Amino acid sequence: MTKINLGGRPLHFIGIGGIGMSALAHIVAQRKLPLSGSDVHSSHITERLESLGAKIFARQEAKNLEIITNKQPLTSLLKVSAIGTSEETVTVLDGSVEEDTSCLPQVICSTAIAKSNPEYQAALRLGCPIFHRSDVLAALIDEYYSIAVSGTHGKTTTSSLISYLLLKADLDPTIIVGGEVDAWQGNARAGNGEYLVAEADESDGSLVKHSPKIGIITNIELDHPDRYQSLDEVIEIFQTFAEQCETVIGCLDDEVVRENITSDVSYSLNSDSNADYIARNINYHAQGSEAQIWERGQLLGTLKLQLLGHHNLSNALSAIATGRKIGLEFLVIADALASFSGTKRRFEFKGEANNIKFIDDYAHHPREIEVTLAAAQLRVQDNSKKRVIAVFQPHRYSRTSAFMTEFAVSFKDADVVIITDIYSAGETNLNNISGQQLAKRIAVNHSQAYYHSELKSLPQFLQSKVLQPGDLVMFLGAGNLNQYISKTIDLYQS
Repeated sequence: MTKINLGGRPLHFIGIGGIGMSALAHIVAQRKLPLSGSDVHSSHITERLESLGAKIFARQEAKNLEIITNKQPLTSLLKVSAIGTSEETVTVLDGSVEEDTSCLPQVICSTAIAKSNPEYQAALRLGCPIFHRSDVLAALIDEYYSIAVSGTHGKTTTSSLISYLLLKADLDPTIIVGGEVDAWQGNARAGNGEYLVAEADESDGSLVKHSPKIGIITNIELDHPDRYQSLDEVIEIFQTFAEQCETVIGCLDDEVVRENITSDVSYSLNSDSNADYIARNINYHAQGSEAQIWERGQLLGTLKLQLLGHHNLSNALSAIATGRKIGLEFLVIADALASFSGTKRRFEFKGEANNIKFIDDYAHHPREIEVTLAAAQLRVQDNSKKRVIAVFQPHRYSRTSAFMTEFAVSFKDADVVIITDIYSAGETNLNNISGQQLAKRIAVNHSQAYYHSELKSLPQFLQSKVLQPGDLVMFLGAGNLNQYISKTIDLYQS
C-alpha cells in the first residue's frame, strides 16, 4: 500500500474546512508543505488556513484539481500559495504535472466525502493518490512520541486538557484536536517538541490505523449506528487499537472498558477502586470541582478544576495519569489543569441577556446529554428558582432512530425541553423519523417537553414563550443549532 508523503509532495483536502480535516491541514501548512483544498462553506477556519498559505477553492469542482495539475506547472501556483515554498523546495521539471505523475497532489478525504464528489472523481481520473484523513493522522502519530485519545465520549476535552498540560509544562507539543481552544487559537498547533497529542476517532473504524506511544480510552459505548450494528463491533475496534498502543490508559469506571480492555495504567472516580489513579473526597460545585488525587495508594495532592461535572473530573484524571507517565510532577500538572477554562462548543458560555445565560454544547448522544445537563444543574443549584432549559437539535436520522428510547430518558435534569427538527448530516430519512416523534417520546417522562420545527423562528419562540430571567439555556447538538444562539441574544438587546 502506498504511504502518504509528508516530505514535500503537495496535498489537496476535499472539505478542508471540517473540524478534523482543518486540524491536519493546519499542521501541513505550518510545515510549509504545498497545500490546497476546497470547501463550500467559508469560515474563520478556512480564512486561517489561507493566511497560512493554503489555496482554498470555494466550490468542489473537478476543475480545481485540473488547475493544480494540468493547466500550469505546479510551482507557478504553489510557490505563492504556501508560506516558504520556492522553486528550490518544490521542483517540477519541464512543464505540466501530468507529464510527471509523481508530482500529482495527494488528495485527502474524510468519510463524509462521497465517491461521487467531482473532485474525488477528478482525482481518480488524473491518477492522484487518494488517502483518508486518518492516513495523514497515522503518519503524524508515527513521527512523534504520540498520545492518542480515544473513547465514545470525552475525546475532545481530554485531548485538550492533555495538550494544555504539555503546553504549560513548556514541552511545546504538536496538537490535533476536535475542538477549538483559545490557548492555541484553534483546533491544531504545530510545535517543535517531541510530543504529539491527537484525538483518535472511532466513528468510521479508522482508529485501528493508529499506533501511539500512549493510547487513552475514556469509555466505550454504542454510537454511530450508521456504521456499527452492535456494541461488540465497537469493542473490537477499541481492542485492536489497544493492542497497537505501547501503553494503554483506561477508565475503570466504564464497565465496557473495565471488562474488555487490558489497561497498563488505570484511573477511577470510585474511592474503592483498585485503579492506579483515584479521585477521593470529591466536591462538585457551581464553579467546577475539587478532589484529592491518589497515585497507587499515595496522596499526590489536591486538584481544582474550572470544568463542571463528574465527567470532566474523569477526563482530568486521565490527563493526570498521562502527565505522570511522561514524568511530570503533580504540582505542575495540577497548576496547569486548574487554569484550563474549556473547549469551544463544550459547555461554552456564549453570552447573557435579561439575566438569562446561554450555553453551547456539542452533546448529541443520550449519554452526553445526560452528563451535560447534570453539570448544568450544578451551575444553578444555589437557586431553586433558576431553571435549566434544554434546546436540542437531534443529529442524524440513524442515531435518532437507534437511540430513541435512550433519548427519551436523558433529559431528566432539564426543567424544560425543546426539540427541533433533525439535522440530517447528509443522511436519507429511511425510517421516516422526525424530531416531533422524539419530542413525544420525551414528553412521556417529562412534563415540559415541546417540539418546535423551524429554526428560523426559534429565537422568537424562546423569547416569547419559554425563557424567563434566571434561566440557563443549553443549546445542544452537533448540527447548526448553535448559529441561533446569537440571534436569540440579539432579540433581548434590540
